[in-house]
Amino acid sequence: MKRLAIAVLALTVSAQAAFAGVNFDGGKFDLKAEIAKLDVSAPEAAVSKARPDKEWTIMVFINAKNNLEKYGLKDMNEMEMIGSGDKYNVVVELARIEGFDSSDGDWKTSRRYLVQKDADVNKVTSPIVEELPRADMGDYKHLVEFVNWSKAKYPARKYMLIVWNHGAGWIKVPLRKAARGISYDDETGNHITTVQLGQALKEMGGVDVYGSDACLMQMAEVVYELKDYATYIVGSEETEPGDGYTYDTLLGPLFAKQNMAPAELAKLAVDAYSDHYQKLGQASTQSYLRTSQLAGYLDASNAFAYAVTQAGDKEVARAAMEAAQSYAYPENKDVYHFAQLVAASTKNADVKAKAEALMTFIKTKLIAHNRTNNSEGGWWGPEIYDNSHGIAAYLPGGAAPAHYADLQWAKYSNWDEFIDWLK
Repeated sequence: MKRLAIAVLALTVSAQAAFAGVNFDGGKFDLKAEIAKLDVSAPEAAVSKARPDKEWTIMVFINAKNNLEKYGLKDMNEMEMIGSGDKYNVVVELARIEGFDSSDGDWKTSRRYLVQKDADVNKVTSPIVEELPRADMGDYKHLVEFVNWSKAKYPARKYMLIVWNHGAGWIKVPLRKAARGISYDDETGNHITTVQLGQALKEMGGVDVYGSDACLMQMAEVVYELKDYATYIVGSEETEPGDGYTYDTLLGPLFAKQNMAPAELAKLAVDAYSDHYQKLGQASTQSYLRTSQLAGYLDASNAFAYAVTQAGDKEVARAAMEAAQSYAYPENKDVYHFAQLVAASTKNADVKAKAEALMTFIKTKLIAHNRTNNSEGGWWGPEIYDNSHGIAAYLPGGAAPAHYADLQWAKYSNWDEFIDWLK
């Protein structure tokens, strides 16, 4: 995450329609009595499989076992400004260690909460549902265990998972300072790799919306790993400011509506984040994409890369790579802008056509919503993200590390061959 590092069962169809007017929220609930009132027959087996009365369970995995600890507490208090609702749960695991922030009792365990509304913005008052003396927040199996626990204890019709921490794209290398992934635990020294993040979502049975409240995660290499286990993926091409998501403005509209569709909640996550940093005058990027379109994106990027290599347009492609919108890790490039620069410079009609087709696919099919903000001055001067279009990819200008081949994106696309050709 965060700039400091820079470095989320039905009855029959007719029974569902009949249940539309049933109140599931008014305390004790007698399903058979409600069915009798509606004059709808239901077999005993169907009654035992009634759907949960909650529309959403929002699960936030806050690994504050590092220099982001104060922001973890801040975000938890932002959630408590809204709390859980009649139709949705907000469930959090928040882990802390010694050495970074001593506020709010300076406890050093991992606590699980059902978030409740309160008026104290400096103290977490939600009930502790479970406390773990020591949790490895960098172990993907612990993430799976948290989500499975949340789904069992707070079942809902739809699920959103947010993984909160430092993020750094896809690479895992031996040197700790250069390691990339998500959810870095400074106590254990572990973090969740991109491949493990995909495995985690698979083992937890997937979610409707997944969000990385973390830096640099909206990359082809990351999202392709998750594509079968989330309907929508929310993330940032660039680093996030230390504060990350603003959870009161994320949960407030959900509280007002209660039963948002997954696409609405994904869009809300993008807008709540972007609106906040726009007001502060801070640069940011955030988008959400449709995983159903990732197969088509792979085809369009393959066709583009093949056309470039067949035309021998290496100098055009290398110049575009150097000039394309990049991020904290300069080898991360916005794919749309890269293709746009190639299209503008090539003299080959097929390369131009395939570049424009890739751009059109990104803009109209893959990226459902993209927001950027610019700033007058960041750490190294003005930060301009007008050329960020919602999805980045790895273009190092040299050979990719051997473990790039471990990624699903490398296995099923020809991007790794394209990288090798461009070096």
